[in-house]
Amino acid sequence: MKLSHLAETLIGSEIIKLAGEIKEKIAKGEKIYNFTIGDFDPKVFPIPVEFEQEIIQAYKEHYTNYPPADGILELRKAVGEFIGGREGLTYDPTKEIVISCGGRPIIYATYRTIVDRGEKIIYATPSWNNNHYTHFLEAEHVVLETTAENNFMPTAAELKPLLKGATLLALCSPQNPTGTTFGKEQLEAICDLVIEENKRRGADEKPLYIMYDQMYWVLTFGQTHHYNPVSLRPELKDYTIFIDGMSKAFASTGVRVGWALGPAHVIGKMKSILSHVGAWSPMAEQKAAARYLGQKANVDKYLQHFKAEVEERLVKIYEGFTALKNAGHPVDCIAPQAAIYLTIRLDLKGKKKADGTVLADQAAVTSYILDEAKLAVVPFYAFGSSRDSSWYRLSVGTCVKEEIPAMLQQLKAALEKLS
Repeated sequence: MKLSHLAETLIGSEIIKLAGEIKEKIAKGEKIYNFTIGDFDPKVFPIPVEFEQEIIQAYKEHYTNYPPADGILELRKAVGEFIGGREGLTYDPTKEIVISCGGRPIIYATYRTIVDRGEKIIYATPSWNNNHYTHFLEAEHVVLETTAENNFMPTAAELKPLLKGATLLALCSPQNPTGTTFGKEQLEAICDLVIEENKRRGADEKPLYIMYDQMYWVLTFGQTHHYNPVSLRPELKDYTIFIDGMSKAFASTGVRVGWALGPAHVIGKMKSILSHVGAWSPMAEQKAAARYLGQKANVDKYLQHFKAEVEERLVKIYEGFTALKNAGHPVDCIAPQAAIYLTIRLDLKGKKKADGTVLADQAAVTSYILDEAKLAVVPFYAFGSSRDSSWYRLSVGTCVKEEIPAMLQQLKAALEKLS
């Protein structure tokens, strides 16, 4: 039976499809090294104990009613102070910050607030869900497929010919799915392009806005530094909407506390959209988040330990893939920079299995690695890249670090069976 055009044409999630295969194998008793989930196993990465205590206390104090549509002022102030103290950004909590239940509703509200049907949205691939949000709006997809040479981050040179007539430029750093980031000069060049483009537009034209998803910005490793458009180019404050929150920074994806920062005229309309959708963060969690974010010493202590644990896993797997590559196997890996993701390559298309069956396409490669190596990773084509891409996202949010050597050994054995 006929449904809406949106429902009939929405692309199904490749990740959900893969998750179904994994669940089926686990149900049969197979040991699967599941690196697909952009989430955390609470047994491996629990939320901060002080945050947990504040949540429990907030429920005991009966904070169970509706919160304000834009979030409680106490939390908006705490977010402003948190961002101001750590990133040097200044936003008015009464006009320029809105709270929601995680990042997804505020991304949707950003798209809905800025973009009209048929307008151009520029996004790079691989990237998380921009293709689906663009489809929701029946907007025009302006897609830039990035390359390994640039760590799968878009460059100013690649974006320049795409900006004319566009309404929204969707950027993400640190990026999901790649775990890579913008360098300072790289992002400055993009910012300058947006400034130049907006200067060219007439007063009756809609400007080009930037949606800057920095949900993983506190999770940077080694010499990697997080940069943002407004700190680099303050004049972009009127045109930049930040997507941020507690979910990934504090391993609290299920707690559902996210926020957006941006110009008052945009945030005000986003608040209206979110109020109709009812996508507010729960009252008790908001109260708890406000209290916890102000505990600087506890936050610093948690982040120091959390980041070290994530980095240890990423580095060990990176070293393992590097060893496999140096041994002549057709795999590759980009050194970890940020987030909970590692970009790996499984360049196995065309190889023959032991029974003579050829791995005819990347989907066959994904299945082979799952069946033979018991390794589950997400192909970049699930994030909008070409279906021929041999690159994958590996997430360590549920990784038991003691199992890494066994996983690498199983992968090595599976690779050695190919010819």
